[in-house]
Amino acid sequence: MSADELPELDLFLVCGLGSLGQQCVLALKDFGVRVIGIELTPPSYWDVPNLPELLDDLIIGDCRQNRVFEQAQIHRCRAVLLVTSDEAINIETALAVRRLNPRTRLVVRSAKDTLNQLLQRQLGNFTALEPTQLPVTAFALAALSVKTLGFFNLDGTWLRVVRRKIEPSHPWGGRNLHELNSRTQRILAHSGDVTDAAEPFHCWHPETRICPSDVVVYVETTDRWTFRRPRNRKIDRNRLHSPWRRVYPEELKRLWVKIWSNPSDRAWRVAIVCGITVFALLGIGTVLFHRYYPETTWMSAFYATAILLLGGYSDLFGNFTPLPVEIPHWLQSFGLLLTLAGTAFVGVLYALLTQALLSARFQFTQQRPPLPKRDFIVIVGLGRVGQRVASLLQSFQQSIVGVAFNADLDRNILPQIPLLLGSPREVLPHVNFADAQSLLVLTDEEITNTEVALIAREANPQLRLAIRTQHQRLSEDLAELFPKAQIICAYSVAAEAFAGAAFGEKILSLLRLNDTTVLVTEYQVEAGDTLNGLLLAEVAYGYGVVPLLHQRFPGSSKLMPLDDVVLEIGDRLVVLATSEGLRRVEYGDRSRFSRNIWIRVTGVMTPDSAFEGANAISRIAGYRLKEARELFDRLPITLPKPLYQHQAWRLLRALYKARVDAHVVNQLNL
Repeated sequence: MSADELPELDLFLVCGLGSLGQQCVLALKDFGVRVIGIELTPPSYWDVPNLPELLDDLIIGDCRQNRVFEQAQIHRCRAVLLVTSDEAINIETALAVRRLNPRTRLVVRSAKDTLNQLLQRQLGNFTALEPTQLPVTAFALAALSVKTLGFFNLDGTWLRVVRRKIEPSHPWGGRNLHELNSRTQRILAHSGDVTDAAEPFHCWHPETRICPSDVVVYVETTDRWTFRRPRNRKIDRNRLHSPWRRVYPEELKRLWVKIWSNPSDRAWRVAIVCGITVFALLGIGTVLFHRYYPETTWMSAFYATAILLLGGYSDLFGNFTPLPVEIPHWLQSFGLLLTLAGTAFVGVLYALLTQALLSARFQFTQQRPPLPKRDFIVIVGLGRVGQRVASLLQSFQQSIVGVAFNADLDRNILPQIPLLLGSPREVLPHVNFADAQSLLVLTDEEITNTEVALIAREANPQLRLAIRTQHQRLSEDLAELFPKAQIICAYSVAAEAFAGAAFGEKILSLLRLNDTTVLVTEYQVEAGDTLNGLLLAEVAYGYGVVPLLHQRFPGSSKLMPLDDVVLEIGDRLVVLATSEGLRRVEYGDRSRFSRNIWIRVTGVMTPDSAFEGANAISRIAGYRLKEARELFDRLPITLPKPLYQHQAWRLLRALYKARVDAHVVNQLNL
C-alpha cells in the first residue's frame, strides 16, 4: 500500500474503562476527537455518568483479540491508550496492536521501567506512564507551608512554580509586572488580572503595578533544597545529650499510663508483674538466709536465693550426708517455693525475651527517631504513592510521621521517619494532629481517607489537608465538605497526562494551578508542525502556553527563552500548558487570544533611531528586516499587522529605548 493509500488516523482507542480509563475518555473528548472504548464486561457503575454518550463506540470484549481490534477499526487509530489495571494485559495488548498497526501511538499504563525502556526501543512510538507516580509532586507540595505549586527538573536545573503574596515591605512593591521577567524567572499570573481560571497564563497586563496584598504566581530556577525543616523550639541540651540525664517524675508517670492503657503493651505488663515478683522473692529469701545463718554474708545469702530462683534447689538441699547444722523444714519448704516461683516467673521472662528476639528476626535495624512535637507532616497510607511522597518530602528536609493500617507492611521501609503501625482505632488516638503542620491522606480506601480527614479536622480545624481520591464524584462531594482542603483525584490528574501523551507529546511533570492541571510538556518541532516557523511570542500568547526551555543544538538549551526566537524543524521546546493549551497547539488554533493591539510609529528623534527601531520591529514583531526599514520611510505609519498584548507592549518599550515615538492606537481609529 502506498503512502497515498494509507487510511487517515483519526480515531483514539481506550482499552480498559475503569476509573482511569473513563477519565482518559473525558480528557480526550476535551480535544474534540473521536474516541472508542473497549471493556471486558459492561461496568455496573460509571464514574463519569454520561460516559457512554461521550464515546463514539463502546465495544464489550477482550482487548487482546484481533476481532475486537477489527471492530474498533484499529487501522484508523491514531493512538491506543492501554489503561487496564493489569500491567501484563496492557503489555500483551501493546504487542498485538503494534502487529496490526505499525503507525499508531501506544500509551501504556505500566510501572516496569526497564521493560518500558526496552519496549520503547523495539516498538517505537511508545510511551509508558504510571498514574500513581504522576500526582506525587502535587501531594508533596500540598503539605508544605510555602506557596510552592510545582517542582520539576529540566536538563539538570530545578524549577519551581510559586504563589507569593506581596507584603508591604516586599521589594517588588510598586514595580511593573514585566520588570520581574528575567532569564531565571517568568511571571505566570497576577491576582488583579486573572479573569478566567481555565486560562491561567498571560491574563495580566504587563504595565500593571504591584500593590501590597497582590498575589503573583511565577516560575523560577532554584535548587531542590529550597524547603527547610522547621526550626526546633529551644530545648534543654543537658537533657538531650547527657547519657545520665535526670528522669523526671512526669516522664515516668506518662510512661506508666501509656503501658497500662495501651492494649498493644500487654506483654510489657506481664513482664513488669513477673519482674516485680522475682525481685520481691529475691529480697525476702536473702533476708531469711542471712538471719538464719548469722555467720554468713549478705552476698552469700543473695547468691543462695538466686540459685533457688533459677531452679538450683538440689544444689543446696540435695546432699544426703548429715549437715553440720540442721536446716529447719520451713526453710527448706521456702526454698522449694522459691524454686517453683522462679521456674514460673523467670520462665515467663525467658519466653518474652525469646519472642522479642524472634520478632526482630535477629536483625540489628536502625532505630526510628521519636515522634516530633510540633510542625510535622503526617502521611496516612504508605503504599506506593505514600512512600514516594514521603521520600520526596524527606529530600525537602521535612519532619514526617508515617501512619499505616496495613499489618503486612514491611517494617523496615523509610527507617528515617517515625512510624505508627496498626488499626485506625489503635493508631489514630496517638497521632498528635493538634500540633501537626499538614496531613496527607493517601490510602487506597476512599472511605478510610474520609474518616481520617474528619477525625483530623475535629482535632485541628486549621490543619493543612490533602486527600487522595479515585473517583471524580467523591472528589466534588469532599470539596464541599472540606472547602479549604486540596482534594486530588489521582486518576483525573493522571488522565490529562495520558491524553497529552496520546498526541505524541512527552509529559515531563504536572502541577496544580487554580484547580487546573498544568502539564510540563516537551515538543520536537517537525515539518508541517503547528509550531514550525512561529515566533515564541506567537506560541506563548497565541496558544496560551509558557515556554520554559528552547534547544536548537545538543548542549545549547536555554531556560526562559526570549520571545524573539523563531522555531525551526528539529528544535526542542518545553512549555507549561493546560490540556486546553495542548489542544490549541495540536490544531494550530490561535483564535482564543486576540491579536488586536495596533502600534503606530509617528517619528524618530535621531538618525540612529530609525536603524535601532527597525531592528526592534523585525526582532519582536516578526517582520523581515527590509520590510521594517521601509516602514520608517513612510512615517507616520501604523504597523500592518496587529500584535498580542504582551508582544505589543514589549515592542513599545524597545522603541522608546531606541528613541522612536510610538503608541497604541484603537482599531476604530485606523
